[in-house]
Amino acid sequence: MTSTSTGRQQVVFRDLGVIDYHEAWSIQTKLKDELITDKRAHQQGTIPHSLIFCCHPPVYTLGKSGDLENLRVDDQGLKRIKATFVKINRGGDITYHGPGQIVGYPILDLDRFFTDVHRYVRSLEQAVIDLLATYGIEGKRLDGFTGVWLSDDEQHWRKICAIGVHLSRWVTMHGFAFNVNTDLSYFEHIIPCGISEEGMAVTSLEKELGKKMDVEDVKLRLKDIFARIFEFDYTT
Repeated sequence: MTSTSTGRQQVVFRDLGVIDYHEAWSIQTKLKDELITDKRAHQQGTIPHSLIFCCHPPVYTLGKSGDLENLRVDDQGLKRIKATFVKINRGGDITYHGPGQIVGYPILDLDRFFTDVHRYVRSLEQAVIDLLATYGIEGKRLDGFTGVWLSDDEQHWRKICAIGVHLSRWVTMHGFAFNVNTDLSYFEHIIPCGISEEGMAVTSLEKELGKKMDVEDVKLRLKDIFARIFEFDYTT
């Protein structure tokens, strides 16, 4: 079984390092399909959930409800900045993944946690908000927009974490992209998440704290926070 004697779910943590976007997507899909197959065959499930951390070479991804016009660079421009473009099946609009980010893909069967998409997205946000607090930064939610934001005056907002998810039979895919030491110039080639309102910007942990951050330390903190927020235990 995938729950402990205390009833807590078991999750396999996988740090894939730097990995091509399509390859990571294939791994997600395989893990998601295994959970769904197991769900159909067993009442309670015998396969553990997964939490993937990774980083991608520069890539722009467009969600199924996104607008291609929010990509401001053509094929030649993508080649010039050594980036690629992929249409994917998550929710949300366009975003950027690249070096210096922590991209997280929880592959969870929410039937074994809670069947509430809104609560799931809020839980992802809360994990990042709690992470930021360990660095003395106040992360916030912004009404009408997913993700985690920073603001000094409630009028100008800086997005530090994008979130876009996909669920199939209550099994989750995709997840979040948290900017640690990210090259923010890549965001100049898109309208991030389709948000064009004035007073909106993108930021990173490095920019906020004024120094290059230890990504491995950030991962460790975030890994522990995820287990606490979702009340699960890691297994091998």
